[in-house]
Amino acid sequence: MRPAIINVMDKAARRAGRELVRDFGEVEQLQVSRKGAADFVSAADTRSEETIHYELMKARPNFGFLGEEGGKMEEGDGVHRWIVDPLDGTTNFLHGLPQFAISIALEERGQIVAGVVYEPLKDELFWAEKNNGAYLHDRRLRVSARQHLSESLIATGMPFLGHGDPARYMPTMQAVMGEVAGIRRLGSAALDLAYVAAGRCDGFWEFGLSLWDIAAGILIVREAGGFVTDPKGRDRALETGDVVAGNDRVHEKLLRCIKSADPGPQKS
Repeated sequence: MRPAIINVMDKAARRAGRELVRDFGEVEQLQVSRKGAADFVSAADTRSEETIHYELMKARPNFGFLGEEGGKMEEGDGVHRWIVDPLDGTTNFLHGLPQFAISIALEERGQIVAGVVYEPLKDELFWAEKNNGAYLHDRRLRVSARQHLSESLIATGMPFLGHGDPARYMPTMQAVMGEVAGIRRLGSAALDLAYVAAGRCDGFWEFGLSLWDIAAGILIVREAGGFVTDPKGRDRALETGDVVAGNDRVHEKLLRCIKSADPGPQKS
């Protein structure tokens, strides 16, 4: 039986997900107008957050709330806080690429204690509760058992126009690409982490992520038996936004590879 708090998050994610699926069906018709499509997606993003906010606050009215869109930021009881990305993979969504997700995490006294990552087009719900394991629907998740980078498929996120630090990222990409079986850029950090938990990818690294991108996914990876740190091997990924994840052996080797190449954040 699922924990009650996961049921609350599941209901919110699924209701918002139905709206995103409907909106996604309209995106193709908007591609003739770049501004029109971008405005439409922004509206879809905002609607999704409003739906999630309504469902979560209806169930737990005393909890705080932090959403990516910034329109809903509430202190609540000072103990519990929802952390929400209502549409992770916005650029994919804008271009009609079917790879996006909703991420909802619950923070309690500064610790992430529950999280869901929901992929509405596939109707896949990845979830975890602290100390109670990670699941895809009701099937227990475990990270992959691969031991060598040469056999591993690694997910990543790359800098792009106006975002990220290419001078920092490119040396790490060059170091990793010569050691692994493949690298994938899926466009959603929440899904990257969920896929590591499910063993679909063996590892993941990215720099400069936001709290709402990774709060749920990090818990899901750890509850699936994986490791998540920052590139220095510290338990500060949520704080820094710099993430290296994988099973025990892959994480260790990927971390060593990235450490050797990472020049650190570049001063602007």
